[in-house]
Amino acid sequence: MISRLKAQTEAIRVDKWTSQQPVDAWERMTLRDSTKGELFVSILHERVWLWDGKETEAHCWHLIVRREVNTPSKFKYSLSNADKETPVPRLAFMQGQRYWVEHALKNGKQEVGLGDYQVRGWRGWHHHMALVMMAMLFMLEEKMLHQEDIPLLSYSDIQIMLAHFLPRRDITFDEVLRQMEHRHRQRQSSTDSAYKKQQTQQFDVLNE
Repeated sequence: MISRLKAQTEAIRVDKWTSQQPVDAWERMTLRDSTKGELFVSILHERVWLWDGKETEAHCWHLIVRREVNTPSKFKYSLSNADKETPVPRLAFMQGQRYWVEHALKNGKQEVGLGDYQVRGWRGWHHHMALVMMAMLFMLEEKMLHQEDIPLLSYSDIQIMLAHFLPRRDITFDEVLRQMEHRHRQRQSSTDSAYKKQQTQQFDVLNE
């Protein structure tokens, strides 16, 4: 007769456990800069045991729960098998990297045809993806190369530049530059406005 393992404690849903935590259990930190100001988040961290009821042993993971200060009702839950001594700010940083993954996929679809394949086999699909990755690598290298002199250079800007330098030229190069500078002024103005609004709100809170 095979004995069945049994957990010593009752399982609990993560959202239920989160709702039971005191206010001072949350750690506030700045995750990164964004075009809408600094991204402030509150992080809840705990070492938790996970067991599916079938494996021979449970596993101890990091549980990271994140909520943005401006949207406290929205939560993001993550598990990590990082070393147990990993600092909470590092775990929060790693969790936040999902944004850049999604941003890269968005650029790939909008600028270099990541989702525009019409193939029936794996070889054709892999060929298409290889070309897309090469195009994105080229654009990333261009962004890094011009980071100091054109910090707002985007994948879209590079695509428009290529439309000029490649055989088909719909507009002059001076016009390409003019349009790019106009887009950059708009983006910078939007970013500056967001930071100014954020600083004003923080000042109002301090004076209350």
